[in-house]
Amino acid sequence: MGELNITSIKTSSNGVWQGDNPLDYAFPLLILQTTLILVVSRFLAFLFKPLRQPKVIAEIVGGILLGPSAFGRNKTYMHRIFPSWSTPILESVASIGLLFFLFLVGLELDLNSIRRSGKRAFSIAVAGISLPFISGIGVAIVLRKTVNGADKVGFAQFIVFMGVALSITAFPVLARILAELKLLTTRVGETAMAAAAFNDIAAWILLALAVALSGDSEGKAHKSPLVSIWVLLCGLAFVIFMMLVVRPVMKRVGQRCSPENDVVDEAYICLTLLGVMVSGFMTDLIGIHSIFGAFVFGLTIPKGNFAERLIERIEDFVSGLLLPLYFASSGLKTDVAKIHGGEAWGLLVLVVTTACAGKIIGTFAVAMVCRIPARESLTLGVLMNTKGLVELIVLNIGKEKKVLNDEIFAILVLMALFTTFITTPTVMAIYKPARGAIAKTNRKLGDLSSSSKHDAPSDPLRVLACVYGPGNVPSIISLIESTRSTKNSLLKLFIMHLVELTERSSSIILAQRARKNGFPFFNRANRGEWRDRLSGAFQTYSQLGRVSVRPTTAISSLSTMHEDICHVAEEKRVTMIILLFHKQWRMEVDEDDRGKAHEVLENVGHGWRGVNQRVLKNAPCSVAMLVDRGYGNGSHTPGPNSVAQRVCVLFFGGPDDREALKLGERMAEHPAVRVTVIRFVEKEGVNANNVVLSTSSTMTSEKSYSFSKAKMNRKQEKELDENAMGEFHCKWDSMVGYIEKESGNVVEEVLAIGKSGDYDLIIVGRGRFPSTTVAELAERPAEHAELGPIGDILTSSGNGVLSSVLMIQQHDVSLADEAPLCKVEDLSDPKGNDNTV
Repeated sequence: MGELNITSIKTSSNGVWQGDNPLDYAFPLLILQTTLILVVSRFLAFLFKPLRQPKVIAEIVGGILLGPSAFGRNKTYMHRIFPSWSTPILESVASIGLLFFLFLVGLELDLNSIRRSGKRAFSIAVAGISLPFISGIGVAIVLRKTVNGADKVGFAQFIVFMGVALSITAFPVLARILAELKLLTTRVGETAMAAAAFNDIAAWILLALAVALSGDSEGKAHKSPLVSIWVLLCGLAFVIFMMLVVRPVMKRVGQRCSPENDVVDEAYICLTLLGVMVSGFMTDLIGIHSIFGAFVFGLTIPKGNFAERLIERIEDFVSGLLLPLYFASSGLKTDVAKIHGGEAWGLLVLVVTTACAGKIIGTFAVAMVCRIPARESLTLGVLMNTKGLVELIVLNIGKEKKVLNDEIFAILVLMALFTTFITTPTVMAIYKPARGAIAKTNRKLGDLSSSSKHDAPSDPLRVLACVYGPGNVPSIISLIESTRSTKNSLLKLFIMHLVELTERSSSIILAQRARKNGFPFFNRANRGEWRDRLSGAFQTYSQLGRVSVRPTTAISSLSTMHEDICHVAEEKRVTMIILLFHKQWRMEVDEDDRGKAHEVLENVGHGWRGVNQRVLKNAPCSVAMLVDRGYGNGSHTPGPNSVAQRVCVLFFGGPDDREALKLGERMAEHPAVRVTVIRFVEKEGVNANNVVLSTSSTMTSEKSYSFSKAKMNRKQEKELDENAMGEFHCKWDSMVGYIEKESGNVVEEVLAIGKSGDYDLIIVGRGRFPSTTVAELAERPAEHAELGPIGDILTSSGNGVLSSVLMIQQHDVSLADEAPLCKVEDLSDPKGNDNTV
């Protein structure tokens, strides 16, 4: 096929029925190219996920595969799918994505946190730039003498580009890797992020210098040096103007779009997006690349509600659709075949070694001087060696300005790929970010010092409550308040805000904000500076009584979120973890239906259900899961004088039910809580036959209840149940309601209690070591198996239950091995040493 004249290219075709080939037209070809790039990069991202590689790796490799290095060796494919006339169109669309992505990077970068990060991070950043930059000059000299055509470029611009290429740290990629490895809020992570932020600023300044020096190297090698000085001075004037004039204006815009005003005017969003384009045009006009203007404009936007709204509007479109085009276009320009012969591959090894050694040794040396332990110093060095996004931008600009030829460009792209690829496995090998097995200790409510009506317990109750957002605050506060004695009982409450780590950079912004009091550190110095509504609500509650409240944020992928929760529970020696069920019910008034209230179900997602299930399995202490049906929304924040809460404890027997009884005992101490215990006892003579539970290969843990596989001594369990109930009666008989029911149709009786509306909260045990009554329900189809048989009955949809439910699992290592069990009737009367119940 002959080459098409670019001036004759039309936007869209008339279709195949009229004899047109859509691939000869700009827009259909762009659609096909975009689709192909996205499919390949997403497929590679899926393959690289087990290796915990950032998405940018998949996008670059995808571009290399689609380009002349692999598929592009087929000339027919290359001329048809990626013809040379389509390159400017693809790159123009990709550059719009890059422009807005650099605006997002500017939004991410908090200049105030850089100022606060101190001399240590600054020293590490300076060392991490200086040594690789100097090494880059040496490599540049070698490349100029070795690679054909490299010496045609001006010496100054070539060494600056090489120095920048080797000394850069990719701030967004580093943040993603740290978050994946759960290092974002550790000391290593904090130092690396602060140093990378310094590095980022320095990289942009150096890049602006490199672009100013280069102009267009071809045909302008003898231009006046005054031109570069003018470019730099105009660039400096642009930055000053943006910081002194535009920043205060954007600050006012941010204040107008604060949470108090709730609504963000569309005009402000449009003007901001227009500002990105204008800033990019101005820096391009000056002679510095347009992305520099977008980055600086991003820095002028105040961090807060307005910035978050901007990110929500543009991030998915930019990061999901346009940015992959840019990195794929980098791959399409990379021809690995240009690196041929032993000498060229030797140069690649030299460049990679110099880049890694300069970055790691420089960072390691200064970190050791700053008295950071050797293992952490080495980890910092490896983390600071992360390339990726910014590196590719530098290389593309270098190729665009004809400072870098095809061979050097291919060498440097492979260097960026290799250094980023090795970061995660190397850090995992050196620093061991995985927390390993959690040492299990018997921590449950029964372990606390026993209390009477007059003596306060000597041990404080330490609780870790996990919340999804501000909407969970009233129910958690109500529950915590009801467990607090109003006399001398101490209660330490650790609040963990669970945030899912996604591929969106906004989750990284959250993580940066969380560093002020983030996992695994709970900030002591800034307790008064609780900035968000969630922490503020708990701060208000902590001032009401003897409750110590400490907030933190866990930002993690859902598959590993349980590790964060269990780690904090272990570290803070908590007695109980409180989880929220993944479904929540609330009442909404329907104005169209005469103001009638309707129950609305909110589901935070199946992924969070998995988090809860893994916490139940791995927790180092007792776990309570709250099924919220408006608990705490009916009154103000509870206190000693608030309206009485009506709490019911359902007792069937077994370790989990005894833990539920212990919690009911604590609640009975609160004068504003009215506790009723309903005990289900077996009818005389009816359950003479024992129920034997045995493992079943046909039952799944998703649809069937799991019970402990441990051997049960039924006689001993009955004695423990009687002792627990006797102790409870002895202490609280006059203050607690007690009802005894003979177990007939358990499902109907339990549902009747839930539907009655007599109780705000019903507390049940999970029943992993079930009584005979609960064991009868073993083969009942489960909707929410993790809640146990009784909890599931009260939570299943369509049953009309009005009360909130609190399911409790007692911590006991011997009960940890669970499996779905089916029941078989045993007509004998064993003395009970196996799993006969």
